[in-house]
Amino acid sequence: MYDLTGFQRDLLYVIAGLDEPHGLAIKEELEEYYEKEIHHGRLYPNLDTLVEKGLVEKGQRDRRTNYYTLTRRGRREIEARTDWEAEYIEH
Repeated sequence: MYDLTGFQRDLLYVIAGLDEPHGLAIKEELEEYYEKEIHHGRLYPNLDTLVEKGLVEKGQRDRRTNYYTLTRRGRREIEARTDWEAEYIEH
């Protein structure tokens, strides 16, 4: 996870928290958190990067709609990151 951008980590967390979200649902969650518009040109290339890294799996709901789920590796990476953060936050 160390080689991911903050935005990519946020994508992982959002995907982990939703049930097979499609791109628009992920975009809406992040826009609410960031309080600004997330452009498609930023969202989808970063999702593709997570797929390429084996952290996220992309499925197809219909011809126009893809959905995203964490892989086992993606879930392990989030757990490891949470443990690492806890070392510094929970004192």
